[in-house]
Amino acid sequence: MSKPAESMPPMAAITVPLLDLKQQYQTLAHEIIPVLQKICASQQFILGQYVTDFEKATAAYCRCAHAVGVSSGTDALLLALMALGIGAGDEVITSPYTFFATAGAIARTGARPLFCDIEPAGFNIDPQAVSRFLQHDCERSRSGLINRRTGGRVRALMPVHLYGQCADMTALLALAREFGLKLIEDAAQAIGADDAEGRRAGSIGDVGCLSFFPTKNLGAFGDAGMCTAQDGELAEHMRVLRVHGSKPKYYHSFIGGNFRLDELQAAVLGIKLPLLDGWTAARARNAAYYAAAFERAGLTARVKLPSALNGQRHTWNQFVVRVPRRDELRAFLTQRGIGSEIYYPVPLHLQRCFDYLGHANGDFPQAEKAAAEVLALPIFPELRGEQLQSVVDQFAAFYS
Repeated sequence: MSKPAESMPPMAAITVPLLDLKQQYQTLAHEIIPVLQKICASQQFILGQYVTDFEKATAAYCRCAHAVGVSSGTDALLLALMALGIGAGDEVITSPYTFFATAGAIARTGARPLFCDIEPAGFNIDPQAVSRFLQHDCERSRSGLINRRTGGRVRALMPVHLYGQCADMTALLALAREFGLKLIEDAAQAIGADDAEGRRAGSIGDVGCLSFFPTKNLGAFGDAGMCTAQDGELAEHMRVLRVHGSKPKYYHSFIGGNFRLDELQAAVLGIKLPLLDGWTAARARNAAYYAAAFERAGLTARVKLPSALNGQRHTWNQFVVRVPRRDELRAFLTQRGIGSEIYYPVPLHLQRCFDYLGHANGDFPQAEKAAAEVLALPIFPELRGEQLQSVVDQFAAFYS
């Protein structure tokens, strides 16, 4: 009888980091460094020409009329909520399975996060769960759509396009229109993703929110973000709010925040943006390699692989598998130099800071199941075939 995987001697493995940004930088340094030097010489660091140019390029790429550069993806979410007038007494429907910033931004406005469970195939909020909540737990009144349990006004729907794939925006947009809700797309992980109807992430709702955190498919040299919109008046309102609600300077009709995008970050992102589609194609090739290699290894009965749903354009911000004995597997991979990550080990409704919402284990079973099973594998564009194969080989060793 074969030994359990934990007691087997380590197989020789090629080291594979979860992410290596140095390779990308080395190919672009000759272009980036002179531009950074030019900005430093000018001493123009805030909301200059590089920001304006990058906003225009991003709007075109996202098929939006307008783009407003901001200081981070989190601030993009916060700015979108503020611009739509969401605050104390309001409630916003979102996913319990995402990065903390989604619900954190809602709470920071004074509004209440309302969670609806995810669909298991794509990890995004389930339109059927949203529909059930709106149909059975809410009532219309003169003051708006009211949550019967809390008495709060349900004002907005904030789906997350998780891991690089769009939520079901056709169904969610229909629900938003039927119930009079604003729709904010958290597209922090999904720049360049298209839904089943060919619409680009960030172009479908009232506001799209992008993140350019360094680990994203399009990453800055620090924090940076963007709000996209089709409505010019809303976009202008966001531009005013990002500078403390000031227009003209030192005259404040609104209370905004300091959400400005730096010139240095905009310059770096402007250099990278034309390369994004090529990097996305490389990520897709890596995902296809994984699919074929796991199939060859006879592992697909144990390792549930992700896929692009309904003909969508998946940008593969993460390659996330569902596996049994997830934590043991991750420890095994780490010992053999294979990088991985758990996104996200605790769903938002079970985070301590949201105890006041009154949720418990079992309230959102699909989100909780995903949190217990998922593991993200290396997927960045510069990976070589032998590195991808090494990842699969170590899975085979563990499950042998």
